[in-house]
Amino acid sequence: MNVTFRDKKPSAAVLLAGLITTTAVTAAEEQSDKLAEGESMIVTAEQELKQQPGVSTITAEDIRKTPPVNDLSDIIRKMPGVNLTGNSASGSRGNNRQIDIRGMGPENTLILVDGVPVTSRNSVRYSWRGERDTRGDTNWVPPEMVERIEVIRGPAAARYGSGAAGGVVNIITKRPTNDWHGSLSLYTNQPENEKEGATKRTNFSLSGPLAGDVLTMRLYGNLNKTDADDFDINTRENGSYAAGREGVRNKDINAIVSWKMTPLQMLDFSYGYSRQGNIYAGDTQYSNGNKSKNGLVESLYGEETNRLYRQSYGITHNGIWDWGQSRLGFNYEKTDNTRLKEGTTGSVEGMINSTTYSTSRLESYRANGEVSFPVELLVEQTVTLGAEWNRDELNDPASMLATNASNVVIGDVAGDPAARSSKNSAELSSLWFEDNIAATDTTEIIPGLRFDYHDNFGANWSPSLNISQGLGEYFTLKAGIARAFKAPNLYQSSEGYLLSTRGNGCPKDVVSGSCYLVGNDDLQAEVSINKEVGLEFSDNGYVAGITWFRNDYQNKIVSGTEVIGYASNGNNILRWENGGKAVVEGLEGNMTIPLIRDTLEWRTNATWMLTSESKKTGNPLSVIPEYTINTMLDWQVTDKLSTAVNWTMYGRQKPRSTAEIRTEVGSLSNKEIGAYSVVGLNLNYDLTKELRANVGVSNLFDKRLYRENEGASTYNEPGRAYYAGLTMAF
Repeated sequence: MNVTFRDKKPSAAVLLAGLITTTAVTAAEEQSDKLAEGESMIVTAEQELKQQPGVSTITAEDIRKTPPVNDLSDIIRKMPGVNLTGNSASGSRGNNRQIDIRGMGPENTLILVDGVPVTSRNSVRYSWRGERDTRGDTNWVPPEMVERIEVIRGPAAARYGSGAAGGVVNIITKRPTNDWHGSLSLYTNQPENEKEGATKRTNFSLSGPLAGDVLTMRLYGNLNKTDADDFDINTRENGSYAAGREGVRNKDINAIVSWKMTPLQMLDFSYGYSRQGNIYAGDTQYSNGNKSKNGLVESLYGEETNRLYRQSYGITHNGIWDWGQSRLGFNYEKTDNTRLKEGTTGSVEGMINSTTYSTSRLESYRANGEVSFPVELLVEQTVTLGAEWNRDELNDPASMLATNASNVVIGDVAGDPAARSSKNSAELSSLWFEDNIAATDTTEIIPGLRFDYHDNFGANWSPSLNISQGLGEYFTLKAGIARAFKAPNLYQSSEGYLLSTRGNGCPKDVVSGSCYLVGNDDLQAEVSINKEVGLEFSDNGYVAGITWFRNDYQNKIVSGTEVIGYASNGNNILRWENGGKAVVEGLEGNMTIPLIRDTLEWRTNATWMLTSESKKTGNPLSVIPEYTINTMLDWQVTDKLSTAVNWTMYGRQKPRSTAEIRTEVGSLSNKEIGAYSVVGLNLNYDLTKELRANVGVSNLFDKRLYRENEGASTYNEPGRAYYAGLTMAF
């Protein structure tokens, strides 16, 4: 259901007024009687989350036992339905892999920190091929500071709005405490192969009362460095020009001050500052065998060629009332993306071509709220009403004004950069409704409806329905269907963003000669109809389940394949278009067996992709394994000692079968990655009450992959590495 309104401003104003007068809600983890005794009020972003299908949780204990090397994506990828992909059609940037849920691609995965969207990756230029040179948004919180991570897939994710068609990752940080606590953590990861980058990380946290239990605080800081792979790591193994994994430096400081206004009213003030700088490993375009201009690629190895500076401010009120619960929050996020200038045309798109830095700035303003209250209408129900207002402002001079066509008339778009704007913005206002209906003792029905209004692209309705039905004592049937969407991004819709090529980027077998690609302010939102049905078994610690899912994807936005006109120099004019349909279908399974109660447990999950293809080209939406199996044997040897063996098997990864742009002709990979396994061991020991150590080895059998010159299906899989961590706490 897409309805376009042209009278846009009054609607946004009405929604904002509704937001200010209607606070929003989440379920409090602590009941009101506990709050009256002085305990902190902690809220979670989802009420009755466990009743919905497609939800997994990673706990702080899980992270402690198997710490990720640098990025939280290392552990998130082990959840059902989750993989990593470079989301690239040409093979460039293959090692910059991001979270991909159910094969829908990183752009359809919404990343949250404490329930607030994190959008720093959107400050990175969107290329002709639909990719970004970004690490994603899962590396802003150090692993040691995470309380839990909720991974929400399928229909349950639709209530989060734009960008959640694949799913949602909600990273929840540790809360302030009423007693003074602190920690200092040290971590190192040392690869056996000296050509692979090593990691060192240290962070601290401090939490406690500033004024009794009325005013509490939590502060953490983090320093993290992962070195780049050697420049010739792939050349030595297979003669490839493709770069290895680039390194990264992280610096983070984050604080929360929590004011307990009354035993049932909490006001949080938050601030965060992070800096991420890359450690250059070689030009990403080497996957096509291209050489850099003036030797810049070779000379910049080991340097920082791009840096992200992120600041976030927030104020949140949580309350428990006689009638229900409420939450109201205001957040501001600013990201400065500073990087060396890059080519924006044809085969050199994305290649560094200058020693001059340029900065793009993305600012995001967010206000959101919920109210939740019980209703006794025939049966017990809990109604949630919410509202949200988002405004994103992008200023990217290097990308928007890079293409210089000063003496050319390109339809309605100015060829002269001086006549184009480097700025673009968008407002998205939303209202939603959800009702948790306890129809019977064993039946939970959750209908929902979300309305979004985009100031450029009009209205979007997202209905959803999730059902949980008990089948006897041991089995539960869960099912859901929802309409999810993704609004066009600020590059696709901007008139100032002009890409050009002499032919290397033009659509294959459609046009001849050179092309311009212009923005389009008449796009429709991408839409996905998400469906799933699952059956769960649970009995005395034994758990098993299987879920079938299918996403029917429509209106995917791609670089256009039809000529809409000709520039004054005769070049073809293309624009971003809604490019057709795709389907993603698969199975997810999970199993937990307590071999020895409270001592030895075996946990397994698996994902099998049945179908992932564009109906026009036959290509998958993203290149991920045909199947993925994650299994762990967790042994609590003593009260102080625990150990685990974890094993992941990846099925074959087929390359794209059809070239979609001319650049790929002759360089599209005809190879596939065969099935392979990675095994890890870890051991955790409490040396004293205040001192904990963990050691382990990853990729025990040293299975390595080296990236090929061509094809997005290739990337570097690091070999055997040894890690150790030490945490001192009080």
